Amino acid sequence: MTEGQVLDIIRNSIYILLITSLPLLLVSLVIGLVISIFQTVTSIQEQTLTFIPKIVGVFAALMFFGPWMLTVLVNYITDLWANFSIYLG
Repeated sequence: MTEGQVLDIIRNSIYILLITSLPLLLVSLVIGLVISIFQTVTSIQEQTLTFIPKIVGVFAALMFFGPWMLTVLVNYITDLWANFSIYLG
C-alpha cells in the first residue's frame, strides 16, 4: 500500500464524514441562531432554552436525512472492502 493510497483513503473518509454530518450540524446551527435571536429580542436569558428545540430538530433531521446518510456510508464501506485486495498489494 503506497502513501498515495493511504492519503486517498484518509481524504475520502474525511469528505464522507463532513458530508454526512453537515445536515445535522446545519439544523442545529439554524435552530440555535433562531433561538438566540428570540432570546435577544425578548430579553430572556435562559441558557437551557435551546436544548429541547435542538434535540427535536436534530432528531427530525436524522429521521429525514438518515436513509441518505446510511446509504452514503454503506457505499463507502462497500467500496473500501471491494478494493481491499488492491490495498494489500
